Amino acid sequence: MSALSDVRPSPIAGRWYENNPTRLARQIDTYLDYAVIPPLPGEVIGLVAPHAGHRYSGLTAAHAFKTVQGNSYDLVVVIAPYHDLYPGSLITTAHQAYGTPLGPIPVHGECLSHLEMALKTSGGLTLNRLFRDTEHSLEIELPFLQRSLIGKFSLLPVMVRSRDAMEMRTLGETIADVTKDLKTLLVASSDLSHFFPESQALLLDGFLEKQVEKLSPEGVLNADITGKGYACGAGAISAVMWASLKRQANKAIILHHSTSADETGDRSSVVGYASAVFVKTE
Repeated sequence: MSALSDVRPSPIAGRWYENNPTRLARQIDTYLDYAVIPPLPGEVIGLVAPHAGHRYSGLTAAHAFKTVQGNSYDLVVVIAPYHDLYPGSLITTAHQAYGTPLGPIPVHGECLSHLEMALKTSGGLTLNRLFRDTEHSLEIELPFLQRSLIGKFSLLPVMVRSRDAMEMRTLGETIADVTKDLKTLLVASSDLSHFFPESQALLLDGFLEKQVEKLSPEGVLNADITGKGYACGAGAISAVMWASLKRQANKAIILHHSTSADETGDRSSVVGYASAVFVKTE
């Protein structure tokens, strides 16, 4: 069996984002061109990006990926929520690669196996492998990585159904340990509040963004659990934050915020989106 003979087929290309590779590349490049980011005070360790259809959240996502545009990495870790029902807390792919219209991205099998063993050893956690999952939140980030990064990279995909602080800390810190010898980018995939009037959504999103800015993974989880803020990927954000902290990130910057109303015009019921970056300052 060749290295990329088992590629997860995309269940969302043509619906959540453009299926034609030429048009997809042009669309993402346009988002990246429009994104304006502040000067960053150090090395980018991790990102937070939304995962709605590119039509709705693509520009906000582009602000995160613009911070690493032109960079190269051995490995990209993407942690995303798993929206379907499943008995396990932690999920990954059973395939050898993810397919997008821009080509396949290989999964780092050795790193994934090391993570699987380390999670069992350190926290008694099981990483469940699935074939042909239909989750959109992880895949939606991949074309942005393919257009913003230079050179080839491998993927370490993890989907979470947990908001448990101990589990997410174990996941994040174990990922930091397992990937310490690789040039690695950490990416958390999450949308924010869902289906509130925009005025209320801005308050909820603002509260959660403050927890991100404070580099408080516990604050992110508590905001979502108590309803002071919402993020479907609260677990993913907290895990990436714990991994970033172990990688010595010491500053978080909110880069962009938007809502679905920017595209639909309907401000009575919106979904919130934000992008952020975790930096190790010089």
